[in-house]
This record gives sequence, structure tokens and C-alpha cells, in this order.
Amino acid sequence: MAAVNNEYFGVWLVFFMLGLGTLLPWNFFMTATMYFTNRLKDSSLVDSSANQTEASSEHRSLLEAKFNNVMTLCAMLPLLICTCLNSFLHSLIPQRLRVMGSLLIIMLVFIATAVLVKVPLEPLPFFSITMVKIIIINSFGAVLQGSLFGMAGLLPALYTTPIMSGQGLAGSFAAFAMICAIASGSELENAAFGYFITACFVIGLSVLSYVLLPKLVSTHTHTHTLYRTQRTRHRCDYSPKVPHVSMFVRLCVISATKPSADQDIKPNVSMINIFKKIWLVALLVCFNFTVTIGTFPAITADTKSTLANGGSWDKFFIPVSCFLLFNLCDWAGRSLTAFCMWPRKDSVVLPVSILCRLIFVPLFMLCNVHPRLHLPIFFHHDGWFIFFIILFAFSNGYLASLCMCFGPKNVRPHEAETAGAIMAFFLSLGLALGAALSFFLRALV
Repeated sequence: MAAVNNEYFGVWLVFFMLGLGTLLPWNFFMTATMYFTNRLKDSSLVDSSANQTEASSEHRSLLEAKFNNVMTLCAMLPLLICTCLNSFLHSLIPQRLRVMGSLLIIMLVFIATAVLVKVPLEPLPFFSITMVKIIIINSFGAVLQGSLFGMAGLLPALYTTPIMSGQGLAGSFAAFAMICAIASGSELENAAFGYFITACFVIGLSVLSYVLLPKLVSTHTHTHTLYRTQRTRHRCDYSPKVPHVSMFVRLCVISATKPSADQDIKPNVSMINIFKKIWLVALLVCFNFTVTIGTFPAITADTKSTLANGGSWDKFFIPVSCFLLFNLCDWAGRSLTAFCMWPRKDSVVLPVSILCRLIFVPLFMLCNVHPRLHLPIFFHHDGWFIFFIILFAFSNGYLASLCMCFGPKNVRPHEAETAGAIMAFFLSLGLALGAALSFFLRALV
């Protein structure tokens, strides 16, 4: 059984790397706001007119002020649209093409981003090109994410955890890389170049992981024998319609299927019927991410430290307290579901816990966010902001991971892949709604 245990770990690790690859691109763009806003301040044109200079400066300030909001919207709307398309079209496009094609295109975008670090551009063209790149990586990231959750839906619930955990680590890795770039003392341009090259390397590892996935089990004769034994025990014929991920994946699908008289019947999969079974957890994961993206990073990234007094903590406060701390706690929450899955899917505690997260919206709005026009500052000290971030991030990761694990397990095995794709769609819907909501919430501050 050692070979089987190794394959369990191998498949788990591959799903972890693929989960890392789905959100790493977006997190690298999100945590590089210092680099992007700095590029939006620069201009190589010298206007002869003072009025033109002033207008140009105001225009650049507008681009800089709206960068986080527009970036989030350009990320989440394509994510929603492409996740929706993937939910309906995943059966028409081969899984390998969806996953491998998405990873390669995302890698090419990051290579282009690294090259453009060295290319001088005016603020408006740079802003436009950056938004186009964000649209591309999130469009293909949506296809990749939907395909992965659909694939994980065929496996036991614990195999959704590595995807969620990998996505959580993506933000932590991106934030840590940015902190290292700032701490290196290099010029911002050189630091950004190394930062984006690092992203290319990690995405390359995700590509390699997916290439190795079908080979994890096929070289082990013991697993082939175990697979045949399970197939005989459950009287389940091999179906070529089962996605060819690995022999181990087929084994998990068969092992999770209880023998029944109608097991050889392949009923049609109805998305409406499946949604009726998972509508509650789907709406919960949607609401969970609406609250999260409505405040992070549009509001949280504008919080200023009251302890820095012009020191080096000013440079590190947002990368450390906002991005790194959020992503580490989010990752911890997502990973905890590998050991604890409470509350259960039929418990009223789960929806109540997710609804209670709404309290974080006013809490962050009353922190030391600048600029502000309407609300007073109630939580001045940095400690309040850090405390809120820890609870906010951990609850987001843990509750979202619970919902994503429970969704495909509320349906029959042959409906699991479609259920996983539907859950991915509602996750993306929550992200898009949160991005739209962030404009309104930021304006209230």
C-alpha cells in the first residue's frame, strides 16, 4: 500500500500546485500596486503649457486613485463570465486543453509583464495595457479554476482542500515576494522585474505538475491491480467518459460509488436539478466572497499606519499587515478543512457564520483609511486593523473552503464534476459582485 499512499500524496501535491497556479497571477498583480501606481505617476512628456501640465497631473492622479477599484473590476467580471462559460462548455472542450492552454497563456502574459517593466510608457497606455493583461489572466484563470474544481468533484472531499489551500498560499507567496523585493533595497524597476520573473517560474512548476499527473499511477502495477479489484467488486464498467487524469482518479471515483442496480445507467446531467441540490452552499460561497472583495483590497489597501511616523514601517505596513497577513490567515483557514470540517453541511451554524462576516465592512471603513470624506476614524491604532484582518481572512478561507468541499458531495457521483463547475461559478459571481460593491463602499469612506 506504500505505492498507493505515495500516489495519494502525489495527486494531492499536484492539485495543490494547480490551485497555486490559479490565483498566483491575480495575487502578483494585486500585491504589486506600489509598482503600478508609481508607473502611473511618471511621465516622460514635458508639456509647454502650465495648464496642460496641471491637467496631465490631475489625470494621472485619477488613474492612480482608481487603480485598485478598476483593477479589481477588470479581474472579477472576466472571471465571472468565463467561469459561467466553462460551466456550460466544459464537456465540449477537452480537459487537458482547458488546463494546459490556460496555464501557458497566463505564463506568456507574465513574461510580457516582466519585459514591459523595462519599457517606458506614458501613464494612460500603461494603465490600459495593465488592465488588458489583468482581463486575460483572470479569463483563463477562470477556465483553469472551473476545470480544477470540476475534476476535484470526482474525488473525495479532501481533494478539494489542496486546491483551496494552494489558492490561499498564492496570495502569501506573492506578498512575501513583494516584501523581499522592497527589502532588497533595489530600485523599484529591478525589484519588479525579479518579482514577475518569479511568477513565471512558479507557473512553470504548475505546468510541469499537470504534465506529471497522468503518470503518477500508471507506472505502478500494484495500483492497476487494485483498480481492477475495485472495478470487479463494484461491478462498474470502465467508462472512457471519465476524465483521463490518472488511474488513481478513476479508482477514487469507483471507490466512492456505492453499488446499485442502476449503476450502469448513465443519466443525463441537468444543471438546474444539480443547482437545486447545492443552491444553499453556492449562495453562501457567493456571499462570502462578495463581503471579502468588497473591502479587500479597495478599502484595506488604503489604510495608513499611525505608528510609522515616516519610518520604514510606512513602506512595509500594507505589504505586511494587509497582504501578507491576510493571505497567511486565509491559507490557514483553507488548510484547516483538511483536519476539521465543522459545522456540517446541514447545520444552521454555517450560513449564520457567513452572514456574520458582514460586520467586517463597517469595521474596516472606520479604520485609519485615507483619503476619506464622510466617515470618522474610530479605530486609530494599527493593532485594531491587524486584529480585524486576522479574523476577516481566517473566516474567509475556512468558510469558503467548507462550502466548496460540501457542494459536490450533495449530488450523485456522475453529477459531481458539473456541481464543482457550478460552485466555481458562484465563487466567481461573489468576486464580481464584491468588485462592483467596492466602488460604493470606498466612496462611502
